[in-house]
Amino acid sequence: MRAALIGLPQSGKSTLYVAVTGRQVAAGEMPHEHFASVTLPDERVDFLAALYKAKKVAYAAVEFMDVPGFSLADRHGTDEFKRHLPAIRQADVLVGVVRDFKNTAVPPYRNRVDPQADLAELWEEFVFADLEAVTNRIERLDKSLKKPSKTHDSEKHELHLMEKCRAALEKMQPVSAALASEEEHKATASFAFLTEKSWVVVYNVDEGRTLAVPPAKPEQAQAALALCAETEAEIAQLEEADRAAFLRDFGVTEPARDRLLRSCFEALGLITFFTVNENEAHARTIPRGTTALEAAGGIHADLARGFIRAETVAYRDLRAAGDLKSAKAAGKVRQEGKTYVVQDGDVILIKFNV
Repeated sequence: MRAALIGLPQSGKSTLYVAVTGRQVAAGEMPHEHFASVTLPDERVDFLAALYKAKKVAYAAVEFMDVPGFSLADRHGTDEFKRHLPAIRQADVLVGVVRDFKNTAVPPYRNRVDPQADLAELWEEFVFADLEAVTNRIERLDKSLKKPSKTHDSEKHELHLMEKCRAALEKMQPVSAALASEEEHKATASFAFLTEKSWVVVYNVDEGRTLAVPPAKPEQAQAALALCAETEAEIAQLEEADRAAFLRDFGVTEPARDRLLRSCFEALGLITFFTVNENEAHARTIPRGTTALEAAGGIHADLARGFIRAETVAYRDLRAAGDLKSAKAAGKVRQEGKTYVVQDGDVILIKFNV
């Protein structure tokens, strides 16, 4: 999974990148996208690894991409945004970082500190980018349909679909507002529309600021959280053993990395199941609603091709029992078929024969 960090100037986006990845960005790298993979610590993996004496552990991971900041106040800034569009479209989730802190040493974008206005500006730019892509496609289809072609019928159908998308975008609505079926969603998937991306909003707040209520989540977003990127970045540079104490001093129960990773999983509708043996304890992320057969295929094609059953136990039941033998004795281990819908926290052993 890839998450793109996007923000207007002075939002603290790159500071958040440091906080989450622990990677400092050199000045010479700033005009370019840069990437870092981050794993999400999970005590469930640790327990399973210890229980089975596994040689390796594999946690769930996200690749973060820091997109250089761009100002939408002038043509140069919008051109810069367009230059990074191909990379942004490859992301699975967009993390919009907005400034919600006061610091006279850091001049605010457009001379304002207004996170809701910044969010609206980002959303408008997503809409305009998608509208441009749709309009260009419509123009190409119009030209093609004027000539005899074997693909005339399919192009006519696509033109109708693109016109529906354009109508939705012109109303500042996401492309999904125009899509009426799963087939139409699949037909537009290759465009990687920004308004179709899952979106997490991060409010970058002042140090020590606490929110009595959860931060406002825009209608278009799937998750929102508040944190102080500067403080979190300073903590991320500390030795691992010192971080917990500093987090407690700042009244934070867990680092920005963990909170943001979970928000990205939430926005994408992902859950985690586990496979484990003496070689490896592995956390595997899948979309909610995935069947046992589909989960098996995601591990290896042979597991799906020769699928017999999925020996399954909920992590909480395994932890309570102490080991698999005791969980079986308590009747907590189930034999599930191909159509079983995998649940978050399931520990699964795929039985197969090829």
